[in-house]
Formats: sequence, structure tokens, C-alpha cells
Amino acid sequence: MAEFDRGVRLGVDVGQVRVGVSRSDPHGILATPLVTLARDLTAEPDTVPADMAELVRLAAEHEAVGIVVGLPVNLAGKHGPAAVNVSAYATRLADVMGPIPVTLTDERMSTVVASRRLAERGVRGKRQRAVVDQAAAVEILQSWLDAQRRRTDDRRS
Repeated sequence: MAEFDRGVRLGVDVGQVRVGVSRSDPHGILATPLVTLARDLTAEPDTVPADMAELVRLAAEHEAVGIVVGLPVNLAGKHGPAAVNVSAYATRLADVMGPIPVTLTDERMSTVVASRRLAERGVRGKRQRAVVDQAAAVEILQSWLDAQRRRTDDRRS
């Protein structure tokens, strides 16, 4: 990628129960919260889970050019059970997204950082649980966007 491709990206934080979703502006500068989806764990293997179908719909609605999924690598940089689960989710999502690329990115500590930031703003308890997945998705996407911009800036220097 010689230049950062313009266009909206969706950030995805995959949890056991919920999927947080964020979106970027078309310039790739700022990630904002979008929605929290319930994980569809009851879908038959030959059908698209409802949460993935909704991600496809959101990608079309926002004319997304890419999906960035947070990979929960542990602090030692290893892929534990959560990372294996998210990798499988991302692979399945890539199958249903069609031509829109799905990218995995290291999301170490995104939920912890998101929870801390929400608490600093006075959002706690049930209110925090309702939005922490979206906030984690924002952390994931913002980190990815910042890294892409740094790479583009480094190439220009």
C-alpha cells in the first residue's frame, strides 16, 4: 500500500457474547462508535450468523472499503483460545464480506483501555457494559488507522 486508500473502514471487536462495531470517516482520521451486535451462536454451519449478516449490511450502508477485526493477542504476543476464536470469526466474516477485505490487527488491551476511558468519563456499571464493546472497536480501528498513517508518513520522509 503505497498510499493510504481513502474510504470508510469498520472496526470490529469480537467478544464471546457481543460484537462491538465502530467506523472511520472516509479520510481515515477518526474512529467513532457505531453499534453493538449480539453474537449469533445458534446459526447453522451452512447459514450466515445474524451478526455477520448485519456487518455485511453495515458495510454496504457505510460504503466500507475494509473491515478491521481486533485480534486478542495475549501480553506475551501468543495466540491463546480467544485469538483462535477471533481468527475463525474473521475467516468466516471474510467469506461473507465478498470483495471487502477483512484485516486482523493486534488489539492487546483494547477493552481494558476502553473501559478505563469510559470510567474516566463517569460511565460505569450497566451503562459501561452496554457501550464498552463499541468503545473497544473504536480503540482497535483508531490504532489501526494511526498505524497506517504513520506508515504512509514514513514513506514520504
